Amino acid sequence: MTTPTLTPPPPAGPTDPDVSPGPDLTPPPVGRNLMTIPWVARSLRSGWYPKIFQIPIAAVFGLVAYQLLAGPDSAHDNAGTALMWVLWWPVIPIVFVLLGRFWCAVCPFGALSDAVQKLVGVNRPVPGFLKRYGIWIIDASFLLITWADHVWGVVESPWGSGILLLLLTTAVIASGALFQRRTFCRYLCFLGGLAGNYARVGMVELRADSAVCTTCRSRAVCYNGNDKVAGCPLFTFPRTMEDSANCNLCANCVKSCPNDAIQIRLRKPTSELWFVTKPKIEQSMLAMAIMGIVLIQNVTMLEVWADVLAWIEATTGITSYPVIFTVAFVVAVSVPVALLAVASRVAAARNLEDTRLNFTRFGYALIPLDVAGHLAHNLFHLLAEGGSVYYTVANVFGAGVSGDPALLSTGTIQVLQFALLGLGIAGSIYTARRIAHRRHRTGERRRATLTPYVAIIALLGAINVWMFLLPMAHRM
Repeated sequence: MTTPTLTPPPPAGPTDPDVSPGPDLTPPPVGRNLMTIPWVARSLRSGWYPKIFQIPIAAVFGLVAYQLLAGPDSAHDNAGTALMWVLWWPVIPIVFVLLGRFWCAVCPFGALSDAVQKLVGVNRPVPGFLKRYGIWIIDASFLLITWADHVWGVVESPWGSGILLLLLTTAVIASGALFQRRTFCRYLCFLGGLAGNYARVGMVELRADSAVCTTCRSRAVCYNGNDKVAGCPLFTFPRTMEDSANCNLCANCVKSCPNDAIQIRLRKPTSELWFVTKPKIEQSMLAMAIMGIVLIQNVTMLEVWADVLAWIEATTGITSYPVIFTVAFVVAVSVPVALLAVASRVAAARNLEDTRLNFTRFGYALIPLDVAGHLAHNLFHLLAEGGSVYYTVANVFGAGVSGDPALLSTGTIQVLQFALLGLGIAGSIYTARRIAHRRHRTGERRRATLTPYVAIIALLGAINVWMFLLPMAHRM
């Protein structure tokens, strides 16, 4: 079935119309263009990219799904659980930081959506409500999955993890059959939402050379595709793209551009956050929600969590774990949101901008700390339990091996965690400073704006440091 030609979004204006520009209007710095390296350019233009990654990853995901649904009932012995939660889930944020949304280019779900679309797709336009509220659906699904994991033990249950994969697979198939391109990946995938936020911190970006694009007469082939190459799967027009939130580095635009105008560039980590011209409150809310999720994940893994549950039972008489966790979950997610709201209200009293706008803009400054906290948490699983990946996978093939799953000592892991948190705190403070300096003309207004955000960054960083000092329980 022929895919209808889509009209790309109009070019963005030079400034956000509802925001008065500050004195620093310099564009983002341009890093080295990797497309000038011959082997990189040949690889990205090859028909084998990204298939060369998709095929082995799909095979591994097949093994994971089979093990989750038909393998050992104990998570400790299940290779699917180890591959999914001890290896893949901890490593994926690292990929986002290094390569942006590259995972989304090689994800088996994306390839499945493409295959379904070619076979039975009716290519309906994306519903308007998904375009308007998709990120809110992503926010809600991320919270729901985290809540369900703790209440129903999804991670600890191979069967539960398998059901989660089946539900996601069903949603991907339905989306591919009904809608254009990768609608699920852009507007519904909870991991895509996380990837979009974290990709803003990433060290690689895809951008178009605007000087070349202004003379282009190819009718947005980079967006619509051609007879040999599909259009952008995430509905992003390279010419007007200002961030990496919705670019998965699939290289479709690289292959289809007749003018070699598409560049893959290196950049300073977090630099994209300094130049956001049209911040969105839902993105800042997602950053705060993830911060809260990391907090509750840390709390429930602490050995003192059992003592807290016993104290609550003795004090209140409540013995229902779902009730207790739900209350703790709501509090943990609400705390970062409330802190950012308070800081934004304090800043609004001095910088003459409303609280909502401050919340929206400076929520992006919390993303580096967000990423660092998430990485530090996952680092424990990867390094304290990483050996289980080898043992469980080897045993699938009859090796009959076992041993200590820890790859590094607890002390070494903590040093690495604190180093990550230090980088995250510094990155968030520096990002907040750059945003304040771009926004406001006077030093007094800059300081008045920056001070409350530095305070909450320091507070949230200290909370994370304190929790990582305490003994944590293993996932498997």
